[in-house]
Amino acid sequence: MSTEASSKAFEQAQNLIPGGVNSPVRAFSSVGGTPIFIAEGNGAYLTDIDGNKYVDFVQSWGPLIFGHRDESIEAAVIEAVKHGLSFGAPTQAETDLAQLVVSMFDSIDKIRFVSSGTEAVMSAIRLARGFTGRDDIVKFTGCYHGHSDSLLVQAGSGAVTFGNPSSPGVPADFTKHTLLATYNDIESVKKCFADSQDIACVIIEPIAGNMGLVPADKEFLAELRKICDENGTLLIFDEVMSGFRASINGAESITGTTPDIVTLGKVIGGGMPVGAFGASAEIMAKLSPEGPVYQAGTLSGNPVAMAAGFAALSKLKKNAPVMNVLNARAKRLVEGMQAAASECGVTMQIDTRGSMFGFFFNEAPVKNFADACNSDAELFAKFHAGMIKEGFYFACSLYETGFISTATTDEMIEDTIKASAKVLKAITNG
Repeated sequence: MSTEASSKAFEQAQNLIPGGVNSPVRAFSSVGGTPIFIAEGNGAYLTDIDGNKYVDFVQSWGPLIFGHRDESIEAAVIEAVKHGLSFGAPTQAETDLAQLVVSMFDSIDKIRFVSSGTEAVMSAIRLARGFTGRDDIVKFTGCYHGHSDSLLVQAGSGAVTFGNPSSPGVPADFTKHTLLATYNDIESVKKCFADSQDIACVIIEPIAGNMGLVPADKEFLAELRKICDENGTLLIFDEVMSGFRASINGAESITGTTPDIVTLGKVIGGGMPVGAFGASAEIMAKLSPEGPVYQAGTLSGNPVAMAAGFAALSKLKKNAPVMNVLNARAKRLVEGMQAAASECGVTMQIDTRGSMFGFFFNEAPVKNFADACNSDAELFAKFHAGMIKEGFYFACSLYETGFISTATTDEMIEDTIKASAKVLKAITNG
């Protein structure tokens, strides 16, 4: 396999773009090697600029539940483009997509569209603060909610609960209102509430996808809901990644815990840049222009993005049983890879939720970020490089989640399992 064109493209990009990429994980920093530059996507496949073809288990980090270039989504986008790219004014398409999302989430009465997941979360937190009149927020180590200042924090030293900035450029004053808890550890949450009586919201990925796939325990979420209710605190489910991937009716439908605010993205854009946040009519009434909490965006509700999202969600709603098919394929994939690893004397932890899957080269089950960090990063990097050479494109970080699309066939799953066995044998045999 030659990747000469990708190498040249990366060299050129580094002269013009910081690190050569417009999102850090794309640089292959944690797995080594040169990032693959893509020329085309079609169905379950990616083709790079060298002409190499890969079965794609990233699917643009989640939104392409029907694979690349789905005909119905592509047709909807082309038709929308014929009428104009952007108006900065209301369109019926916004209401149509809003109605569709609301019909699928019991916890959402009203929704506001934005242009990214980061923007959705940032706005949801501002709304929670405005609704409660409080300043502090609780987040969980290992959960990623975008790159807004108050969420780029790391654990403080010793017994300190409040977070410190984890990126230069973020003043400590911006993160002093962010408290950190440990995922799936209710005692750490109680500690946060003991340290502050000014907590506006608790934000969590109910199905974490940014430390690898690590679902929250049902019992943990139930206790989290109880603590929030007892303290007049809002519970935010960040489903930018898991929304319509784990379940078409949201994590609330499979965990039994109902959030106050939900943030969404990925699938609701059908491949176009979209984010959203929604809640009850009472909470959303605080949002401008109805209420005093300000939020705006020139490209929010972009008509082309709305058309793509409506086509994707309409198709998904009409074909709801496909989620069972996707989950069966996801399970077959990781169980097959786990069996291949076991034959090589390698322990692999696996999990799936709907069309999402995750795996860790780890001796113990992964319940939080500290557990995930105990995974064998060197082995993952070698495995990733080996699978790329075999024609299978996995997320280029052990802290990311994989995705099955409807274009991913049973034959592709079997071929992936066989390739994983070949790669792992080559690695373990030195």
